[in-house]
Amino acid sequence: MTLIIVLLLLFTYLLIGTSHLTGVNKAAIAIFLAAVGWVVYISWGTDFVMRFHEGSYHEFLGDTESTGRTVKNFIYDTIFLKYVGKAAAIVMYLLATMSIIEILNNNGCFDFISEWIRTRNPNRLLWTITLATFILSANLDNVTTTIVMLVIMHQIVKSRRQRMEVGAAIVLAATCGGCFTVIGDPTGLILWGDEAVTATQFSAYLALPAIVAWVVPTALISRQLPSRLDIEWFVAPYRGDDTRLNRWQRFMMLVVGIGGLWFVPTFLSITRLPAFLGALCVLSVLWVVNEAFNRKLMVADQMSQRRIPRAIQYSAIQQMLFVMGVMLGMGVVVETGVLGAVADWIDVNVGNLWIVGIVSGLLSSLVDAFVIAVTNIALYDVWNAGDYAQNGAYWKVIAYCTAVGGCLLSVGSASGLVLMQMEHIHLGWYFRNISGKVLLGWLLGLGILWLEIYFI
Repeated sequence: MTLIIVLLLLFTYLLIGTSHLTGVNKAAIAIFLAAVGWVVYISWGTDFVMRFHEGSYHEFLGDTESTGRTVKNFIYDTIFLKYVGKAAAIVMYLLATMSIIEILNNNGCFDFISEWIRTRNPNRLLWTITLATFILSANLDNVTTTIVMLVIMHQIVKSRRQRMEVGAAIVLAATCGGCFTVIGDPTGLILWGDEAVTATQFSAYLALPAIVAWVVPTALISRQLPSRLDIEWFVAPYRGDDTRLNRWQRFMMLVVGIGGLWFVPTFLSITRLPAFLGALCVLSVLWVVNEAFNRKLMVADQMSQRRIPRAIQYSAIQQMLFVMGVMLGMGVVVETGVLGAVADWIDVNVGNLWIVGIVSGLLSSLVDAFVIAVTNIALYDVWNAGDYAQNGAYWKVIAYCTAVGGCLLSVGSASGLVLMQMEHIHLGWYFRNISGKVLLGWLLGLGILWLEIYFI
């Protein structure tokens, strides 16, 4: 049964890596892994339980006789729900941040960005929009931030070739911005939730490598742009009533939404409650502010006709299901004990976390950055010594390499797939025009991370 579960995992990797060819959604594949994997596990649960959880099972039984039903109850109560809780904490955080972005977007809070980048100068537009993306993705969900920024860029830049190049820079900025904070990317959230890293030290080490990995390729992309962009400025959208929020109201909502999430790491350190609860508190405050500012809209007939970002809603559901499926699927593989054997093999035959990081980054570009990151995190116990202790080098290297490495190809991240779908980009074009630049920035950033870990 262990072999069947491992083969199921490898088959899932193959399907996720070829989803752009088959047209099968990654979320559906991940959910399939989670569902079938746990069905197989619990069907032969007695062997697994007696091998890895014998002591806990006897405590669970007490004076009760062991039967097939008690084994299944033990797996459900003691093993399965543990992984459900971890996955649900990440999904709830994503739900809160995606809802915050949707409220801000509905109220025109991101219209400031369109006004800020109002120029035909290609370099100014590229650096302005990617800087805004980098900052926003460090505080909000990077996939949803990517969608918002790509929509803004698509409405402004009319040349498809120019949109492809600027869009690739946006995806890279969102990925790099999200990877250096514990709240900007699901991988950072998992490491933070498992207490593998602390928020301050994680950001302190990854900030400079992430900036280098963003700046270097963006500078090279800027050299490919023409001296003048094909731009058409659009009229701000009608948002459902004869009045709109004024500038100070939109700015206040932006401060409440993004500024509130800055407080989440402090919230966790003070209360020791999960991060998603702090994000939900921010969402509730922003929700109240939204209703206060839009009290006329709330009773207007036009409220039902307000412009809703369908792309965000659809992508949010897919992203949450994908994360849930991957984490539950990886959980069943962990419970077979096979990942411990893989970790031992790596320690004996590789023995270098930097090689592991580079290989993981390359695999991220072929499969999916989040899938490879979760696999690497599951290999080792957080409380091991040395590079695998809390704030150890391994966790930082994996977080950086898998995130930025996923941008080496456009199929390696959810943000890259959004770009491919929105601008109809082919993998070959991305490889010829973008991959080399991303590779250079990735390796330079990795070199800086190496210097930080061993010499600072």
